[in-house]
Amino acid sequence: MQEELNKFKISEVWDLVPRLEGLNVIGTKWIYKNKSDENGIVTRNKARLVAHGYTQIEGLYYDDTFAPVSRLESIRLLLGVSCILKFKLFQMDVKSAFLNGYLNKEVYVEQPKGFINPSFPNHVYRLKKALYGLKQAPRAWYERLTQFLVDQRYIKGGTDKTLFVKDDNGRLMIAQIYVDDIVFGGMLHKMVQHFIKQMQSDF
Repeated sequence: MQEELNKFKISEVWDLVPRLEGLNVIGTKWIYKNKSDENGIVTRNKARLVAHGYTQIEGLYYDDTFAPVSRLESIRLLLGVSCILKFKLFQMDVKSAFLNGYLNKEVYVEQPKGFINPSFPNHVYRLKKALYGLKQAPRAWYERLTQFLVDQRYIKGGTDKTLFVKDDNGRLMIAQIYVDDIVFGGMLHKMVQHFIKQMQSDF
C-alpha cells in the first residue's frame, strides 16, 4: 500500500487541500491482489487505490469515458507485416499507466483509509492526474500517450486509432496500443531502442 502511494508522490497525482463546503468528494478504496508464478506460488502482494467512479456524474465530473480498443484486424495486420518484413516485435506494459493521464476537470477524492494525514484529517485530495476507477481514466491515458507518439512523428491509423506508424526515410516503426500494453517493432534495432528510451524518459 505504501509502495502504491509512493508512485502517487513520484507521479504528482494529487495535492492535499482543505475540504470546502458543498464540495463533491469521491470515495476511495483499496483493491488487493496476489501475483502468482506458473506454479501457483505467490510472488508478490499488490495493492491498488481506486476511486469510487460509480458515484461520478456525467457532465459534472467527466465528458468522455471511452478509450479506443485495438481491432483484431489491426493486430493480425501487425503480425503479418512483421512476418513479411522479418522484424521482431516487442511487448511492454506501462506500470500505473492511468496515473499518467491528465484531467481536464477538477476531481476531489477522500484520503485513503489507513493513510489519513494526522495533521489534516479533514482535508481531501485534488487530483491532477487520473486515478484508477475514474470514468475518464482510460481516455486520459490514451490522450497523453497519443500526444507523445504524435510528437515523435507517428501517424495515427484512420480506421484503428490505436495503431501508430512512423516512416522515417524508409525505416518503418509500428506501435499497437491496447490500454496499458504496447506491442511495437521496427526495421532497425536502433529505432526500437530509441522508442524504449523515449517511453522511459517521458513516462
